Formats: sequence, C-alpha cells, structure tokens
Amino acid sequence: MTTPQPAAAPAHDAAQHPDPAPGPTPAAAQAPAHRRSLLHHRDFRWLWAGDAAGQLGAQLTALVLPVYAVERLHASEWQMGLLSAAETAAFLVIGLPAGAWVDRMRKRRVLIVADLVRAAVLAIVVATAATGHASVALLVAAATAVSVANVFFDVSHQSYVPGLVGLDHIVEGNSKLQATQSVAMVAAPAIGGALLRVVAAPALIAVTVVTYLFSAFGVGRIAHREATPSPDDRRPLRSEIAEGLAFVVRQPILRRIVATTSIGNFGGAVSGAVMVIFALRTLGLDTAAYGTVVSAAAVGGLTGAFAADRISRRVGEARVIPISALAFIPAAVLTPLAASLPVSPQVVLIVGGVVLNFAVLVYNIAQVSFRQRLCPPALLGRMNASVRFIVWGVMPLGGLVGGWLGHAWGVLPTLWVSAAITALSVLPVVVSPLLGMRELPVPEPDDQPAAPQA
Repeated sequence: MTTPQPAAAPAHDAAQHPDPAPGPTPAAAQAPAHRRSLLHHRDFRWLWAGDAAGQLGAQLTALVLPVYAVERLHASEWQMGLLSAAETAAFLVIGLPAGAWVDRMRKRRVLIVADLVRAAVLAIVVATAATGHASVALLVAAATAVSVANVFFDVSHQSYVPGLVGLDHIVEGNSKLQATQSVAMVAAPAIGGALLRVVAAPALIAVTVVTYLFSAFGVGRIAHREATPSPDDRRPLRSEIAEGLAFVVRQPILRRIVATTSIGNFGGAVSGAVMVIFALRTLGLDTAAYGTVVSAAAVGGLTGAFAADRISRRVGEARVIPISALAFIPAAVLTPLAASLPVSPQVVLIVGGVVLNFAVLVYNIAQVSFRQRLCPPALLGRMNASVRFIVWGVMPLGGLVGGWLGHAWGVLPTLWVSAAITALSVLPVVVSPLLGMRELPVPEPDDQPAAPQA
C-alpha cells in the first residue's frame, strides 16, 4: 500500500496470509455470535499481528526510500516522479487479471508469498547499498517489484477478511486493521526520521525485511483453511475479468465512490511525486523534522480509524462518505500554503495532514465496508481488483505527471495543481443522492449475482 504523505491526498481505499484441509471452515463458526469482539477471534488476532508488523515496515520504507533517493542519491524531480510511479505501477499493468487469478487461488497462501517476495526484494536493496551499488534506477526497479507483490497482497487481503470474520464483523475488522495502519503511520516516521540522523537508510530498510517475514509467519499461523477453487468453475480469463469490472460499473453508488477515489488518488500522486523535495529543499526541513510531520499528521488517521464506526452510526453510513470527502479540499490546499503562511511550515503541514488522514480513514472504512457487503463472495477478488485497477491504476500516471510538472513548472505550482484536482474529486459523491441518504443499500440474498458456472 501507498503511505499517505502529510500534505498530499493519501491513497484512498486503503486497505490482509500450507495448506490444506479440503473444505472451508464456515465464517459463522469462526466469528463468535452476539457481536463478540474480534479480540476473541484467534485467527483474526494472528492476521492482525501480521498486518501490524507488515504495516510498520511498509510505513518505514515509504519514508526512508524517497528520503534516501533525495539526500544520498540526489534524485531530480523527474526521477522522484518515476520512483513514485513505480510504487503503484503494477496496479495499472496487472490490476485487473490479478483479481481473477486471486479468485482461483487460496488467498492465505497468496498473502504469505507476497510477504516473502517483498522481504526478498528489499533485502537486495540493502545488499546493493552495503556494497556501494545503490542507484535511483535500482530503487525504481525494486519499487516496481514490490508493487507487483502489493497488488496480490491487497486484493487477497480485502477478499480474505470477510470470509475470515463474517459479514457482521466487517466494519469492526476493517476499523481495527485501519487503526493498525494509522498507529504504524504515527510511530514509523517519527522513529525513522530520528534514526536517519545516526544510522544509514539501508539499515532501516533491513528492519522492514524482518517485519515482512514476521507478517508471513503471523498469517501462516491462521488455522482457517479455504477450499481450493475448483478448476471446473473457471472460465476464460477475459470473461472473469469482465464480470468483476461490470459489477463495479453497474452499481450506481459504487460507481460514484470509485470516481471520487480515483480522481483523488491521481491528485495525491501528483503532489506525492514532489512532496519530499518540497519538504527537504523548498521548506528546508531536515529528515527528523519531516519524519515528525508525517508522524504527527498520521494521528488524524489513527483518530479517524477509532471514530469511524461511531461517526458512521451518528451521521449515517451513506452521508458520511460525501461529508468526509469534502474535508479533503482544505487539507490539500494547506500543502502549498505552507510555503507562504506566516507560521511555521511544519505546523501547517501537520494540520493539513491531520485533517486529511482523519477524513480519508473515515471515508475508506465506510466505502470499503459497503462494497464488501454489496459484492457476492465469488466475485470479491475480481471486484476488489477492478476497484484497485481504477483507483490505484491512476497513481503511477499521477506520479509521472507530478514529476514532469515539478521539472517543467516547479514544485510549488505542481502542488497547486494537485490541490485543484483534489477539489474536483469530491464532486461525484457530493453531487449525488448520498447526501440525502442515511443507510447504504444492502442487497437481499436473492439479489446477489449467482456464482460463476463452468
């Protein structure tokens, strides 16, 4: 997953791992009745522990890699655009077929393999840095490989959670996983920014290797076993991809949510490409100060994760989506204003980041839970992959645009362009029936599309 930058629109949707005893353990049997907390759910605890380790490493790497590229490898705006694009390139290139592939696999196994691949790739980065062979090109290649693993991990994760915890616990499960990510976003940048003063960046990347290995171990401890999808139920890959994409496109409310998320992520990627250069070169922050900004801003996400369920019940699970989206605008505008307001730029970035991260977490939990309930289980992998293809596939394009604009126009005009795109992104959900609705529609069992037949 992409780490939200403190003053750029974060990647929405954010948001997990041999084998087999045939036949799945029913979700209802795993999820305790009477709304008992998932803290009592053994398999979810292992998933949560593995996710916590992986998120800590991911947030640490997301801070360290671009800082390392700017400070040690002297990357240009265009090179930072390439690095930013590489982090999400796989969602554009293989995002759609990945959903169909995941629906043909055991998702737990996919999660474990993805963790091991990410650990191996980052271990290579550490080794090349230690031997003096580090380069921006190598970082771009590593980011591309990690993005491929991220595609399979994220699609599998979002498709795995409903079957593991049961539909009645989706919001609670997503809230806990999002809260974990937010805690990692608070802790990792502060720790990483401080440690960069005394240790080399590759040493911190090595920590990430360990966290991904622990994540694989945690998911491997899950007792729940999925049935192997029958090869007899498979159809041509193109047909299965089209079915998942058609489900997303034909749902009017989901279509509006996906549009807002996609445009917002494009704008966030434009600013994300130049954000580290803006902070370190334009504003003159050092790595510790920048780490503090990212860490403090992430408190907004942590608060949003804990408050999302309560806010959704009070405001309405439908209405909370456009209301939270409106908060993206002032948060995005504060980023370029940090260069001109008569207050500390560090404070301005923190305020903007807190507002943005809070709003994005509330928005993400509401819309991800909605689509998980809406989609039939047989289509979950393809539906999630289709959504990720649309909303994350634009991010490498945004990174390239941001790198080019930063090179051609300068960093500050690029951030204003990003803010304008973010403002436009909220229109599909604000100018929609969502503001007048309290509850999101939940399909009856008879309305669910039938599972694909051979």
